Amino acid sequence: MLLEILTPDKKVFEGEVAAVNLPGTMGAFEVLNQHAPLISTLEDGKLIVRHGGNKEDVYLIHGGVVEVLNNKVMVLAEGITHR
Repeated sequence: MLLEILTPDKKVFEGEVAAVNLPGTMGAFEVLNQHAPLISTLEDGKLIVRHGGNKEDVYLIHGGVVEVLNNKVMVLAEGITHR
């Protein structure tokens, strides 16, 4: 699936990924390939991007929203730090 991570001033990441773990305001959740459509608010916490195998990237996000639609995940974060 395609993941795009944006902040108000830049595109942080765009590419194919295996899974994404997100810090939702009602609890953390994971988005996998062919996930059902959803929109959720995000709180401060870890956004974990899994590329397949054992490779993963961890970002610390500062609030935002996520939209999942047609096998594309778009994260709009208020702020982000790559860890």
